[in-house]
Amino acid sequence: MDDAADAVDDDHHRDAVRRFQGIYDAHYRSVTAYARRRTADPVDAQDVVAETFTIAWRRLGELPDDDAILPWLYGVARRVLANQRRGNRRRDDLTTRLRSRQAGSADVESVVLASEERRTVLAALARLRGSDQEILRLAVWEELPHREIAQVLGGSESSVAVRLHRARSRLGREITKEERRRGHEDPGDPGRRAEGHEE
Repeated sequence: MDDAADAVDDDHHRDAVRRFQGIYDAHYRSVTAYARRRTADPVDAQDVVAETFTIAWRRLGELPDDDAILPWLYGVARRVLANQRRGNRRRDDLTTRLRSRQAGSADVESVVLASEERRTVLAALARLRGSDQEILRLAVWEELPHREIAQVLGGSESSVAVRLHRARSRLGREITKEERRRGHEDPGDPGRRAEGHEE
């Protein structure tokens, strides 16, 4: 009898391992990208990924259906990140983290910052409040539909649509301000500097 029970337990364990391995293989890259975009240090990102999948293993029996697993993992990663930020005061401000990447980090953002247009967008994004930044990232970087954004953040699809519309409007205004600011600076125009001297 004990042997039969042990055999059943072994089968259940193998099934659990197979399911977890499938989830890990399918979503590791997406969760890693999610974490790396929200941390300045790749080591911190890997800590977030490891903790996220550890929680997924512990709660394997509670995981949603396959098409809802990735938003669920994003939601876990979001909470892990929040805990990590509370434990590290140097990263508790999202704007500071974004600006620190300009120092030449090997992070994914260093590639984005190479483009002047995207630099302008990131500078504008950094001036938005944290909730606007997060919903825009989920929509644009993670390419989630409203339904999955609602699962990550909590709330309804309709509230996500409203919040996203408002966040995009605020981002547009900040981009306009940033473009004007950069236009006024125009540090690479020697002719303008010469005209200033003549006056």
